[in-house]
Amino acid sequence: MSQELGTAYRTTAAGTLRADDAGETIRLAGWVHRSRDLGGVLFIDLRDRSGLVQLSLGPDWTPADALERGAALGMESVIAVEGVVRRRPDGARNEELPTGEVEVHVGSLELLAAAETPPIPVYQVPGEELPAEELRLRYRYLDLRRTPLQRALETRHRALQTVRRHLTDRGFWEVDTPMLTRRTPEGARDYLVPSRVHPGEFYALPQSPQLYKQLLMVSGYDRYFQIAKCLRDEDLRADRQPEFTQIDAEMSFVAEEDVFTVGEEMMAALWKEVLGVDLPTPFPRLTYAEALAWYGTDKPDLRFGMEFVDLTETLQHADFRLFSAVRESGEQIKGVVAKGAADVLSRKDLDALNPVAQAAGVPGCLWVKRTSDGWSGQFARALDDELGRRLVEAAALEVGDVIVVVIGRFRRTTTVRESHGGATDADRLGGAEAALDALRRHLGDRLGLRDASKHAWAWITEFPLFDWDAEADRLVAAHHPFTAPHPEDVPVLLEHASETVAGEGARALFDARLRSRAYDAVYNGHEMASGSIRIHDARLQRTLFRALGIGQEEAERKFGFLLDAFRYGVPPHGGFAFGFDRLVMLLTGAASLRDVIAFPKTTAARALFEGAPASIGDDELKDLHIRKR
Repeated sequence: MSQELGTAYRTTAAGTLRADDAGETIRLAGWVHRSRDLGGVLFIDLRDRSGLVQLSLGPDWTPADALERGAALGMESVIAVEGVVRRRPDGARNEELPTGEVEVHVGSLELLAAAETPPIPVYQVPGEELPAEELRLRYRYLDLRRTPLQRALETRHRALQTVRRHLTDRGFWEVDTPMLTRRTPEGARDYLVPSRVHPGEFYALPQSPQLYKQLLMVSGYDRYFQIAKCLRDEDLRADRQPEFTQIDAEMSFVAEEDVFTVGEEMMAALWKEVLGVDLPTPFPRLTYAEALAWYGTDKPDLRFGMEFVDLTETLQHADFRLFSAVRESGEQIKGVVAKGAADVLSRKDLDALNPVAQAAGVPGCLWVKRTSDGWSGQFARALDDELGRRLVEAAALEVGDVIVVVIGRFRRTTTVRESHGGATDADRLGGAEAALDALRRHLGDRLGLRDASKHAWAWITEFPLFDWDAEADRLVAAHHPFTAPHPEDVPVLLEHASETVAGEGARALFDARLRSRAYDAVYNGHEMASGSIRIHDARLQRTLFRALGIGQEEAERKFGFLLDAFRYGVPPHGGFAFGFDRLVMLLTGAASLRDVIAFPKTTAARALFEGAPASIGDDELKDLHIRKR
């Protein structure tokens, strides 16, 4: 029995009662989950945050007035009871319920709050579908009573405390940074807040605490963290929230490996606390170029192999029109090998590969099997003895393997970013990479290689320093403009950005493919964190601004407070931000971010239960010095 929820209304929590508590007189309070009248004896499942326990009301131990009140209770009514814990009869125990060995014989019952019939069910009949999500979000306070959501938010709480303890024990201080900030370019639109006392001026809600945490390093605080609320007015995307939570950290006098160690040890602590899983550390490290070459994505799922194999030199000489055409087009032929899949993948499975490739942006894909009788498949006839031998050698093919190939341009494209949106794989990569990555993941699913019990983390390093905004026709920072360039590429940056860069000069700088000291943490094919080593030299920071077309006057206007601070001694520093909502979603196995956030927005960025956003009256707008058009 636990007294952690003990108050004037109750001595213990309902879900903590066990057989050892039999004979104890207790008080409980909670919600009527469901009730069953079995002809003279009334059973009520009482629910509180800790779980359920069965109440038993019978004429031999319950006064008539309490029995009458119990029979009249509606679902979700709030009650308080006093009674004695009894063992259930042998045939009446519920092995699936933690409290299933006991019940409470009720001696008194008080109705604390009656409830109308709920518009959505809290008690869910096994196998019954949930109401539409939009309806559940409209009545979020009722949906939150369901056990799966309560357990998800309990896990969220445990994860928060684990992070706080872990970082505090490693010398980090938790520091709050402002929510009303100055507008700075971060890649997405800011939410703006008008100032009543300064007419015509606006605050911005923070997209991240980036500049504040750098200033804390300038201030000598050495190790900072924050469970930070961030807000971005992004174009609508599935499973994105306009406000989200991140584990934000910054450290002084560090290089990449120092940051990686802190981040991966924190993840290991989380996985141990929540899942009881021991994550092996250190996590693997892959450069961005390696990730693209081997997996076609900067967030590879490393639970299985199936790395890309370049077969251009091997297959372009085949007597097969699609292959021989690459000699003129400059395209490449790359593939993935599904080991032992010849007897697993049916013809229907193999035919399904083409739509997967086409959905990712290429005309299709080709496949062959290596069998004990030779080759079979779409280009089997092109494989004579010599070419077959070379293909076996190039792709390490064994009897029983299937190889799937894509023909196309495997390279970064020059159109990488939509206005006000972050770069994505589809933006940054050519269609061939995206298609072969999609095929790899599809085959991994079909062959059972993407095992939910496996936990594959990695750091992806040396991301590009710049992207190209095709709509604005200009150079933009791939991460943010405070990310340090790779040391080997600094001379090239200095050479190209001696003056403010624009036009052809900006495109030449993009084409130089400079690397940065930015990195991501990926888990089972999901991007979980990003970060970088920051620029700590004021002259280099100004040079990078010039490269982005930001002249001295504009730099002072937008970032003058940071540049001023850099005049007074800045330690080398870097950090990371882990997406906390996504972490909890994966830790709990939830289907959506909305299942691990107490009060989420819809995909249309609306809070249905409270009706936000909402219009406001002219008088209130006048106070804010705003006029409607």
